[in-house]
Amino acid sequence: MIRENPAAPSCNKSFKPEIHAAAYVHPLAVVIGHVRIGKSVMICPFASVRADEGHPFFIGDQSNIQDGVIIHALETEWDGKFVEENHVTFRGQKYAVYVGRRVSIAHQAQVHGPALIGDDTFIGMKALLFRSTIGRHCVVEPGAVIMNVKVPDHRFVPAGAVIKDRLDSDALPHITKSYPLKDMNAKVVKVNTSLAAAYNRSGVKP
Repeated sequence: MIRENPAAPSCNKSFKPEIHAAAYVHPLAVVIGHVRIGKSVMICPFASVRADEGHPFFIGDQSNIQDGVIIHALETEWDGKFVEENHVTFRGQKYAVYVGRRVSIAHQAQVHGPALIGDDTFIGMKALLFRSTIGRHCVVEPGAVIMNVKVPDHRFVPAGAVIKDRLDSDALPHITKSYPLKDMNAKVVKVNTSLAAAYNRSGVKP
């Protein structure tokens, strides 16, 4: 389902999602409100991308939002007043949630804004991200919880880890040539961009 958000105190204008013609939103996914979805993005069944409270959302080219993923955000305005602390900034623009290019957000992960995920990063199954920034070329392994921190570029968050302060995030290990998941995101992106193209060719529309 693709639809406008209703006008409400948290978003006093209705927005229709902007979806690139080469992206694919599965008929069993939900995309609502002030969302921009880039080229060759794959939105999988039962994903919920709901920009009716915090907004706007941005999902960059060739990213994939897998089955059961939830993307939502705290209010970025209230009765027309801007709520600064519930935004992230990328290249001078304000967002509730910013997802870069070639990002994979795997099955049942939750991204709750304010949140930013840098290019070429993998967010593992059932991970939780809230009020945080994840750098470029990172891996968040399944089941990790990341709250109120900034994860530097080229780091990985071990499965099940709870990262809640700067000491935790600064101590995260670097991705090295020996790290077994170092190339996984590129493979996941390749599969999902090809699926988006195949579904579009098939004529199955939301």
